[in-house]
Amino acid sequence: MGRPRVSDELYVVTVTYSPGPHLDRFLASLAHATERPVTVLMADNGSTDGAPEEAVERYPNARLLRMGGNLGYGSAINRAVAEYGLTSSTDFFIVANPDVQWGPDSIDLLLEAAGRWPSAASFGPLILDPDGSIYPSARHQPSIIRGGMHAVIGPVWKSNPWTAAYRQDRATPSERAVGWLSGSCLLLRSAAFAEVSGFDERYFMYMEDVDLGDRFGRAGWQNIYVPAAEVLHAKGHSTGRDPARNLAAHHVSTYTFLADRYPKWWQAPLRWAFRGALGARARLVVRSSRRQARRAQAKGQR
Repeated sequence: MGRPRVSDELYVVTVTYSPGPHLDRFLASLAHATERPVTVLMADNGSTDGAPEEAVERYPNARLLRMGGNLGYGSAINRAVAEYGLTSSTDFFIVANPDVQWGPDSIDLLLEAAGRWPSAASFGPLILDPDGSIYPSARHQPSIIRGGMHAVIGPVWKSNPWTAAYRQDRATPSERAVGWLSGSCLLLRSAAFAEVSGFDERYFMYMEDVDLGDRFGRAGWQNIYVPAAEVLHAKGHSTGRDPARNLAAHHVSTYTFLADRYPKWWQAPLRWAFRGALGARARLVVRSSRRQARRAQAKGQR
């Protein structure tokens, strides 16, 4: 199954949660990303800023699907995909955060790569941070040593070799198979997504993309990094509202992922070690985040 014809309609699924002006930039820049007709499905997790409603008025190709509450990222994507029957009616679809801005031909370049990699389930672009630096969006799967040391030591020793190896920081951008790709922007092969039953809905936020990439690999599919395609990711429009809460959620998701990979009874001590190390790291990072927030608040009151 290769690249869709130019005339084929493409669906882009995004999860909105009071996305503000990011959503308008997301929708406006889509015109530069592909020649294909695009329908955008906004799986709304309870926005209160009116941005999704305004988007429906301004963009005829936008559809608003209300989730009835904050379901989390993966659950909202799954529901939108199911409601529109994307896994049975399309060859490919895209999932992307609403704070992404599309680079020229970015979607068409991902689709071209899909034609070169028929055994691949997901394709991810090169992601630029707002300052123009490259975000390490194509990574190895987190092994016990590489991922564990990154998780525990990373916050206090940024330049440690385990984090660099896990994030592939020093790798030259090239089209290649990787362990997982950032869920902030993915082209997905519908058949593969259906085969693994989509996102694991136990992950409310964080790690659902790592888990998806791992399950694709276990099912015999590949995850392909396509740096010829570029997007800009503003990041943090929703997760930045309560950093302490979200940092804690990240550690819960990390434990869920690791515990799933080591489920046997005799691996229980390993799971206890994961829980203890991640719990200690979570407390440290949350305390640090709260101290920074208090300092910023005190500075603003001067």
